[in-house]
Amino acid sequence: MNERDLASMIKERESSLNAQERERYQSQAFGVLMRKVYVWMTLALVITGFTAFYVAQSGFIFTLMSNQGLLWGMIIAELALVIGLSAAINKLSLTTATLLFILYSVINGATLSSIFIVYDISTIGNVFFITAGTFGAMALYGYTTKKDLSGLGKLLFMGLIGIIIATLVNVFLVKSAGFDLLLSYAGVLIFVGLTAYDSQKIKEMCSSIEYADASAQKLSLLGALTLYLDFINLFLYLLRIFGRRD
Repeated sequence: MNERDLASMIKERESSLNAQERERYQSQAFGVLMRKVYVWMTLALVITGFTAFYVAQSGFIFTLMSNQGLLWGMIIAELALVIGLSAAINKLSLTTATLLFILYSVINGATLSSIFIVYDISTIGNVFFITAGTFGAMALYGYTTKKDLSGLGKLLFMGLIGIIIATLVNVFLVKSAGFDLLLSYAGVLIFVGLTAYDSQKIKEMCSSIEYADASAQKLSLLGALTLYLDFINLFLYLLRIFGRRD
């Protein structure tokens, strides 16, 4: 064996060791980041639930419902937080991004507190468990399936835009209870699909990251926000279908 062959063998071995080391780091980072996605999502849901219940019990809900300016201000603040957090995630520190996510969960809980006035507590609890089971099944499907769901994601996003427009038309122009029910069924189908699609997308994102540093954890936070929104919207559409009004 000449020196050139020996050098080539050493280089191949070093390359193999480096690839194995990168794979090991990626595997470790993947586990950390995926755990953070679901921990942050669960934390946000808990904060939203407790906030909604507290606002409803404290009586502030009546102030909120009677003050349209305050209500619309909170809705606009929610939209601004989601858009701002998504757009400026690379410029924000991990701590700031986390605090903004928590703030969004609190504001969203306050705006959702009206469900405790409109629906009885047993209905809310039952629909929550239905939502959790459906969400869990679809998230697991998206995580484990070998099928590429990217094409489905594009169709679901277009469907989401359509249902938003149709909802606005129904609220301000048509005002049809039957059409509202139809939109609720469509909303369930869209967010069931989005849950699977987003779960697969987040898995692919986390599996491509080598180190679970602050930048990677901020991406996990965005993943948690995405799944949180899927869960909340699925819950609300199911509540509109199965909820018994007081």
